[in-house]
Amino acid sequence: ECLSPQRVLGAVRQMQKLLAAQEAAQLRGVRGLRQQLSLLQSRLQTTAAKRNETCPPLAVPPHGRLLGRSVQVGHDLHFVCDAGFRLVGSETRTCRHDRSWSGTQPSCRSIDDCSSNPCANSGTCVDGDQSYTCLCPQGWSGPSCQSPDYACRCPDWVTPNTTSFSRQPRCAEARSGSRRCSCDSGFQLRASGVCRDVDECQLFQSSLQTRLCVHSCLNLPGSYRCLCPPGYLLHADGNTCEDVNECTERQHNCTQGDLCINTFGGHRCVRPKCPSPRHNTSYVKTSAFQCERNPCPTESRACRLAATSISFHYLPLQANRTVPHVLFTMSATRPAGDSLRFAMAGGRGQDVFAVRRSGRQTAELVLSSPVAGPATLEVELEMNEFSRRALLGKHIFKVTVFVSSYEF
Repeated sequence: ECLSPQRVLGAVRQMQKLLAAQEAAQLRGVRGLRQQLSLLQSRLQTTAAKRNETCPPLAVPPHGRLLGRSVQVGHDLHFVCDAGFRLVGSETRTCRHDRSWSGTQPSCRSIDDCSSNPCANSGTCVDGDQSYTCLCPQGWSGPSCQSPDYACRCPDWVTPNTTSFSRQPRCAEARSGSRRCSCDSGFQLRASGVCRDVDECQLFQSSLQTRLCVHSCLNLPGSYRCLCPPGYLLHADGNTCEDVNECTERQHNCTQGDLCINTFGGHRCVRPKCPSPRHNTSYVKTSAFQCERNPCPTESRACRLAATSISFHYLPLQANRTVPHVLFTMSATRPAGDSLRFAMAGGRGQDVFAVRRSGRQTAELVLSSPVAGPATLEVELEMNEFSRRALLGKHIFKVTVFVSSYEF
């Protein structure tokens, strides 16, 4: 009853094939498990790396608030100040890829630092754009005039003139009995033996090539400070002025229903209104700056010739801007006709503007002459759409330009 050698050999071969198939299946399972583990490890490493891509927390300035929570790379944090204070430094800081913050740490400075009289010993407080400066009387020094001035006494004939920022020199006696005197930085020793302040503003501010400040210069003892007009803050470079956006910082006086438009050095409160109904033509306000014409009666030709839409545009502009300067671009989003025509229809000060074609469906409003501020200019533009010389529609652009008093 024993199996023949051929049958035994066949059974052995079948067992070998079965074992080989099981081994291959196990190898495939191990490989799949390894791939899943590798993918999971990669995802965990990516998540950990993203968690590590953060910047250090930022401090909230006194009398201010911090808007935003995320400190991850690419996210922004914003700073605002309480009423009675203004922001000095960066209003927005971004977490960069090197895990450092852009800009500088801001602070909230009182609108009038000199109101609390921070200068001691009858010092005079001068309010600047970044901080105050104390002008100290003779015999006192320091940021708040709190330190006695221990400069050595020079001959009795030396009489400093405080009105011109003069000081006594600092003198030292040599072994030979001679006296050597020197002045602080920003002062020059005159032949009279007095250290006289160097008026940097008088020396450099009058020339465009050497001017120190973009607006005005205040001479200080041994130094100077650049000042900016109302509506501007002194830039971190110490000589240029940055416009304050009263609209975004809620420093405007616009009433409810008005729209705040930021201008260079100030702001305007506007309230665009649609035209009153006339000749069977009426409009409805579809957005803050857009009016659309209601459907016309079939027999009303005056309504069909009226503008199908009216838009309002408010543009801030620096004084004496170089020309030509493109102010505004008109275009048709979905033209239905075969041609467009652009033209100026009227307005105040339109002699300083020009309309030029910039493409088949676009045209530009160009400032052609410099304008001295302050001034408010208005111009009305028309875009007519034709099909085989038949008017399909008309769009009116009402553009108002607010020209600043300054060139910055």
